Amino acid sequence: MYTTGELSHELEQKSPHDGLRWLSQHLDQIAFSTALGEEDQVITHLIAKEKLPIRIFTLDTGRLFTESYDLLDLTQKNYQVDIEVYFPQASAVEKYVQESGVNGFYDSVEKRKACCNVRKVEPLKRALQNTKVWITGLRSAQSENRQAMQKVSYDSAMQVIKYNPLLDWTDEEMRAYIEVHNIPVNPLHKKGFLSIGCAPCTRALLPGEPIRAGRWWWEGTAKECGLHETKVLHNNTV
Repeated sequence: MYTTGELSHELEQKSPHDGLRWLSQHLDQIAFSTALGEEDQVITHLIAKEKLPIRIFTLDTGRLFTESYDLLDLTQKNYQVDIEVYFPQASAVEKYVQESGVNGFYDSVEKRKACCNVRKVEPLKRALQNTKVWITGLRSAQSENRQAMQKVSYDSAMQVIKYNPLLDWTDEEMRAYIEVHNIPVNPLHKKGFLSIGCAPCTRALLPGEPIRAGRWWWEGTAKECGLHETKVLHNNTV
């Protein structure tokens, strides 16, 4: 068994490749959640090229871009990997739409977060059941609030240890790796969509805007949906 602190000690200085390989050799019940962003495509590539025993899943909110669905299909075929797809509960979506409207998330931050909870947070909790370590593609460079995140931490909301292998990668490092290894990415990135979520909630960036400015652009919030709530608790074990 390993505590959060012990995993942090083992993984903090390892490269993403070495960290993923070490995890797969020492633990089971490891899951990687991909949102099909550039970071996520890098991690999928790292897992697939060595056939690491790490489960890969994604969330289909029902409101994604067509390009995202096409990339999901291409990725599975290109790497010969199974990516599990989790959907929101139909009854919860119906209730939300009946009460708030099909695009009610534009009306207030509360309604937007309620939509994210139905379409993303609840499905994620189901996807992470019986999981010891949750791997994500979070990077410090993505937003100001993500700069405070650590490579290994305990997510109290999901009750799982989280590992962010690309946390300290720069934009340049990530895109150089993608180019060298010919990793498939969403064509919307070349159209200014650097952070891609649901279609109604994502727009292309304007010149000089930070990476996540195109997400929920009508709000003045921290640009998070509730998936990533972490606390550093070193005594939790897996």
